[in-house]
Amino acid sequence: MRLMLHAVMLSVALSLLTASAQAETFTIAEDSDIVGSQQSTASRHEDTLPKIARQFDLGYNQITRANPDVDPWLPGEGTRIVLPTQYILPNAPRQGIVLNLAEMRLYYFPASQAQEAARVTTHPVGIGRQGWETPTGQTKVMEKIIDPKWLPPASIKTEHAERGDILTDVVPAGPENPLGHRALRLAAWSDYLIHGTNKPYGIGMPVSHGCIRLYPEDIESLFEQVSVGTPVRIVNQPYKAGWHHGMLYLQAYPTLSGKPELTKAIQAVVSVTQEQENMVDWEKVVETAREASGFPTPISK
Repeated sequence: MRLMLHAVMLSVALSLLTASAQAETFTIAEDSDIVGSQQSTASRHEDTLPKIARQFDLGYNQITRANPDVDPWLPGEGTRIVLPTQYILPNAPRQGIVLNLAEMRLYYFPASQAQEAARVTTHPVGIGRQGWETPTGQTKVMEKIIDPKWLPPASIKTEHAERGDILTDVVPAGPENPLGHRALRLAAWSDYLIHGTNKPYGIGMPVSHGCIRLYPEDIESLFEQVSVGTPVRIVNQPYKAGWHHGMLYLQAYPTLSGKPELTKAIQAVVSVTQEQENMVDWEKVVETAREASGFPTPISK
């Protein structure tokens, strides 16, 4: 059984290294805070949910949460896989990079020319795990690095040594480098990077030492689009509210603590309703916040 499981995991890793995400740039409608649309696909016998997730630029937690009754490693031939590819935009200025930790998702808002519609590109990310949390706040891209070297700090070297994995002082660029082939250094936290990875199956999970990981193809795309000085905002918004063609929606994710925070859900709704709070179905708000399904859910009366 262990040999079989090991073989499955190895197959998953190899397939992820050759998969390709379908990143998409969305036009932001003037009367909508929502981009994308819900989709579904049918799995093939050789598929896994991580492989499908990468194909549609989703994270691991995102696709498994949307398909709770599907075996992530053996979904089976012809199984319907729900693709949660619709997003309420975070409550933040729509410029540069906005990263929502609770959602484990990055949004890039390129500058628009005069008379040009606003656009956004979004990618799943891996973030810092417990004890190594990714910081929140505002900063900017300080440096763009091709084929970065990794200089593991003493704390990480000690952690690896306890597992019998001895790290060198410098890990050169290459397949063993966890930073991948592209990295963006942040001004406010120079030890934190937005970078690629040699372990793409960790995208969509809190697995890093605080850095922000993207699929290799996603970081290459983002790297080409951003410039030094691009603003970066890192927020923690498990509840996002927004309007879509006159209807109010709420999108809820599990909080980083794992416990529903209803006050924050209510605050998210109030921030976009202003004088129209009488239009809100507050029972639906509470239900949506507790379910934390990750789907935009209508909450208008």
